[in-house]
This record gives sequence, structure tokens and C-alpha cells, in this order.
Amino acid sequence: MDDRVRLRLAVAYDGTGFSGWAAQPTRRTVAGVLAETLDLVLGAGVATGLTVAGRTDAGVHATGQVCHLDLPAAVWAEHEGRLLRRLARLLPTDVRVRAMTEVPADFDARFSATFRRYEYRVTDAPFGAEPLRRHEVLAWPRPLDLDLLNAAAAGLVGEHDFAAYCRRKEHATTLREVTRLDWRRDPDGLLVATVQADAFCQAMVRSLVGAMLVAGDGRRPVQWPGGLLTRRERSSEVTVAPAHGLTLVAVGYPDDPAEYARRAEATRRLRVPTGGLAVEG
Repeated sequence: MDDRVRLRLAVAYDGTGFSGWAAQPTRRTVAGVLAETLDLVLGAGVATGLTVAGRTDAGVHATGQVCHLDLPAAVWAEHEGRLLRRLARLLPTDVRVRAMTEVPADFDARFSATFRRYEYRVTDAPFGAEPLRRHEVLAWPRPLDLDLLNAAAAGLVGEHDFAAYCRRKEHATTLREVTRLDWRRDPDGLLVATVQADAFCQAMVRSLVGAMLVAGDGRRPVQWPGGLLTRRERSSEVTVAPAHGLTLVAVGYPDDPAEYARRAEATRRLRVPTGGLAVEG
């Protein structure tokens, strides 16, 4: 068997025209487009093991997505200096591979990750979203109070069972640790929620945003989103915020490459026996 090298890819995409990350028959997905383009450049089946850090849902964007794949060492040696530009020429304009770097063989884009960070963008301007930003900004029909949004967010930080905010999968855990959750208002008036956790179950980020928005416009008390954490089933009272406002902006990994394997093993022990690591998109 040929010696192989593992590559870490930094990927960005506009999720508007994709049915999410994961390859699906008859649907246009980020993984499907990327795999097809790699096959075109390198030959069918040469790149193997494409694995992503966060399996984003349909309509969700990414500026900081990470994935890995394996190539025969001879192929990488031949293409290393030009592969990025060849991909740039052949990939559609709504997905970009921004960097490709060789990493240790025990690096795992999914299981070696220490955190995922998302941002959700909202405008409460009375005229709605600016036309050039309509695919990444949610237009909210009521004025939003930044202090109320942050008060609601404070009750959701920490390690909790987020069953009320997750689309439950059989035998999967809904226990997650949210290490950051806060809102800011940018100079252009946009409200931006930053949400960071070790991992997310399906629809969790958008459900959290949906709950905070109704507290931020005064229709619910700021204690309400945190109060739902006592529930052990998904709450029908929570409206999932639309996908187009959400962007995966960063994935974190251990600073020391020697820790990649240890982190991956710890994550597998924690998640796999109870149904796998479900990452929100």
C-alpha cells in the first residue's frame, strides 16, 4: 500500500445553494461538490477519507470549516504547489478551499476538535436586511434589546442537558458544554450572537437563537430560555431560527499536535457509545 499523507483543509462556503455538508444522492452538497472536484483534479478515488469538523445543515454558511482527507504521498508531492489554485479554478464560486496543510496522521477534523464556534446575524432595522446581505442576515420584525439578549444568553452558558433545544436522535446524548454565548451590536447595526461549545446536537444553535430572540424583543422573560433546561424533551415552544443567519466561523484544536490522538480518543469515548458526535449545522 502506498504511503499516504493527511491534509487539513480550511473551507468556506455560502450555504444558500447547498443541501448541507453531507453527501446525499441527487442533492447538491458541499462534500459532494468538493469530492467531485478532487476526483476531477487528482483522479477518481485518489483522495480518500474526507471528514468534516461540523456537519452543517442546508442553508448554513461557513467561513471556518475544517476537514481532512488522505492522499498518496507521491500524489501530494506532485500537486502540492498547485493544488490550491487548481481547485480554485474548478470549484463553483460558492465554495472555496482556503488552505491545505499536511498534518500528522492521527489528526481527525471531527474528533480532535476542542470546540466549534458559530455566529448568528440578525437585523432589527425597520426596512429589513440589506439586499447584499440577505443570505446571511435574519430580518427580525421587532426591535431587539441588546441587554435583554445577553441576559437571556447568560442562563444558557455552562454544561447542561440541552434536550429542550435539540432534535433528539435515538441513544444520542444531549449533554453539551456551552463555553461562550453572547450578543454584540456591530457599528452597522447588526446584532451578532457568538455561540461556542465542545459540540452541538442537531438544530441546537438555531433553537437557542430562536429562544433568545423572543426574550430580546420582550415577548418572553429573560429567564425563560434558561428555564427550559429542566426539560428532558424537545420544547415545542421554541421556534428554530432560519438557517441562513448562521455561520460556522471557527473550529479549535489542541495547540500541541501530539495531543490530536489523545483528544480524538477522549471524544470517541464520550460520544460514540451513546450515538455519535452530532454537530449542529
